[in-house]
Amino acid sequence: MDQTPLLPPLPSSPAAVMEGVVDHRGQPASRSASGGWTAALFIIGVEIAERFAYYGISSNLITYLTGPLRESTASAAAAVNTWSGVASMLPLAGAFVADSYLGRYRTILFSSVLYILGLGLLTLSSVLPNLRPPKCSINKGSSCSPAHFQVGFFYFALYLVALAQGGHKPCTQAFGADQFDEKDPKESVSRSSFFNWWYCGLCFGTGVTLIVLNYVQDNISWALGFGIPLIAMGLALLIFLLGTKVYRFHQLEGKSPYARIGRSIFALVKSRLGFSRDNDATYETTMEGGAEDDHSRFEKDAVQNALNTEEAKGVLRLLPIWATCLIYAVVFAQSSTFFTKQGSTLDRRIGSTFQVPPAALQTFISISIVAFIPIYDRLFVPAARKLSKIPTGITQLQRIGAGMVLSIISMAIAALVEVKRLKTARDYRLIDQPKATLPMSLWWLAPQYILYGIADVFTMVGLQEFFYDQVPDELRSLGLALYLSIFGVGNFISSFLIAVIDNATSKSGESWFSNNLNRAHLDYFYWLLAGLSVAELIIYLVFARAYVYKKKEFNAV
Repeated sequence: MDQTPLLPPLPSSPAAVMEGVVDHRGQPASRSASGGWTAALFIIGVEIAERFAYYGISSNLITYLTGPLRESTASAAAAVNTWSGVASMLPLAGAFVADSYLGRYRTILFSSVLYILGLGLLTLSSVLPNLRPPKCSINKGSSCSPAHFQVGFFYFALYLVALAQGGHKPCTQAFGADQFDEKDPKESVSRSSFFNWWYCGLCFGTGVTLIVLNYVQDNISWALGFGIPLIAMGLALLIFLLGTKVYRFHQLEGKSPYARIGRSIFALVKSRLGFSRDNDATYETTMEGGAEDDHSRFEKDAVQNALNTEEAKGVLRLLPIWATCLIYAVVFAQSSTFFTKQGSTLDRRIGSTFQVPPAALQTFISISIVAFIPIYDRLFVPAARKLSKIPTGITQLQRIGAGMVLSIISMAIAALVEVKRLKTARDYRLIDQPKATLPMSLWWLAPQYILYGIADVFTMVGLQEFFYDQVPDELRSLGLALYLSIFGVGNFISSFLIAVIDNATSKSGESWFSNNLNRAHLDYFYWLLAGLSVAELIIYLVFARAYVYKKKEFNAV
């Protein structure tokens, strides 16, 4: 929900308007003159530039930590997962600020400025001599390690970027979806399509990052590799401001929706514990301004309390779906950590001279997403719609579940490829030469990346639409923050698993995550994640079949 961002309200326009929605001047927004795809394209452009900046840092972060900052593979992977987890959890705070106080437009503006500050400090950490880690061979020992201040400054800048992303990420996507009126049949279908093209734009920005920035960071300099995302974020802010005149702004309610939902959940819990429902009603009425003797007011309060209780139940019904997607998020975390380290040992030449940076292998995911989304949106959905009579072809929960199945297959393939990689190292007697390039092509990794990209088209986009659509209208930013928090908690779980397994396997021999990947056992870890994903899918199907959608048109999974 957004307050009027620029000018004070003016008298209502005679054009067709929408209730509770205003334009940039504070007038009731005209359906024909605001919102729709014109406004959404500006916001998708912002997302392309912002994701270019974000993944310019995150996609190759493990290489920087194990390189200039001299961290071990296990500790660097844990650090990346922890940072990614925090970056994915902070949107909960950003959504609260947007939905309760600033509105989405202002939150995006403030977050963009903070983003630029964080990226600027990150660039300085690789440019200024006093902040830049020393350039020397790792064989020189501890004297070559960066100073504590240099490491601390780098992590301060890194977490400032995470904080900025916490405000930017949930609000930008929710603000984009706000440009379509769900009460209008045509715009409602367009809004569902928006989530597909939003993710396509996101992956396009990510793909360009992986191709361009990873090469710059690995072959030219980290200073330029961090500086380019800074420029991209400045461009994102400019694009966002250019679209101001065509945006639709949803007005904030006078009272915080979080407080209302919180009171309703509190009353619901009290009723489950055996407290009187009458006491709950009296409690809520008193909270709203005192008990009323008037019979009509009493009935009105009773109806409102019932509606609030249903809203609270709707939010609580999301939690089982949220929890049963966590292992999917753990699997998702591997593409930017162990998949990258795995690829660093392979022959990555294309042609006779060009060497593909390890992190750029993630481009396979982006390319498969960008290629498959038009197929999904223009071919699969219309065909499925004819069979199911559902406007979106399949339900949101069916879409999420289909992606989970594909992610299990992807992880099984990753385990089999790792078995092949380890066998190649043994056959060519390269086990104790971790820096040597194995005679095994990078194309062996393509299937696991591509299949995971297609899985994302189903699960990631499905989760975005599901959590945006199923929360109360006033909490749309929170809905997308809940979706993002799945991946935040998933990263924390991944860090925990890595730490526990690393500690346990190190005591009994070589760690599964040894710095020498030729003696590690990433294949065991991948099989473990595949097994956990199967168990998760079974539990998910139970909850998905029992779920009742907020909009009653579709009740079956």
